[in-house]
This record gives sequence, structure tokens and C-alpha cells, in this order.
Amino acid sequence: RPCPCRACSMSGMNKKLVKKFAKGFRGRAKNCVRIARNRVEKALQHSYRGRKQKKRDAREAWIMQVNAGCTQYGVSYNTLISGMKVANIELNRKMLAELAQNEPLSFQSIIAHVKPNVKPARTQRILEEAGYTGMRLGNPPPSMSKEMKDLIYTAER
Repeated sequence: RPCPCRACSMSGMNKKLVKKFAKGFRGRAKNCVRIARNRVEKALQHSYRGRKQKKRDAREAWIMQVNAGCTQYGVSYNTLISGMKVANIELNRKMLAELAQNEPLSFQSIIAHVKPNVKPARTQRILEEAGYTGMRLGNPPPSMSKEMKDLIYTAER
């Protein structure tokens, strides 16, 4: 009766199959079946891990492309994604990256549709309620009371 563990199933692998998988390996790893079997097993482990890594790398590239497109229009990536969820726009990151690269006007219209749905950060709202409109020339920041500072401090945590 065959053993259910993976290592034993590899050791029972046909010699022809091992030689076939070991083609292109260096040194005795392609000629000696005992060494080739170990190298083939390790190669299969690497290929399994590599298939998962490839998907991660592709998603990472899409996110970078979308982020580059967002910054052109003055929106951060996380603001775009959260705004899309609020606006119920269901586009995945691959399609967003495609639009950002090849269809800038369509991407701009998505951003224009998303911008009103995003509410400003809590700290920003508190400052606006206090009368702070931003650091502009001739517009000093308002003097803040201790309660206002405490409120901002708790909002940032």
C-alpha cells in the first residue's frame, strides 16, 4: 500500500519522469536519478511558490500604476479605492491600471465621480469647523484651545 506523504510519493516517481523533469539541470542533477529526484522535488516546490508570487507581483504592479494615475489628478490611491466602494463602482485593480495607462479621460471621469463621495479626514473636518482654511499667504493658523488640540490628538489615534 502506498504511503500518503508527499516525500514518499516523489521517491516513487518513475525514473523516466524524473529524467524528463531534470532536463536542463546542471551537473549530476540531470544524470543521477537519486540526486535528480531531490532537485526535481525542490524545483516543483519553487514553481508552486512562484505561481503564487507571480499573482502578488502583478497586483502590486497594478496598484502602482493606479497610484501613479491618481496622483496626476490630486487623489491618493486609498481615497480612490474607498470612494469607489462608497460610489458602488466595482472595477478591479487590473482594469483600473489599464484605464490609467491607456484611457486617461475615462480614468479622470471615474475620479471625478468618486471625489464627491469621499468625506475628508476627521482631523481636516475639525480644523475646518474651527475656521482653519489652510496655510496661505497672510492667513495664519487660528489659535487653538486646549480642547481643540485634545480633539485633534484623539482623532489622529
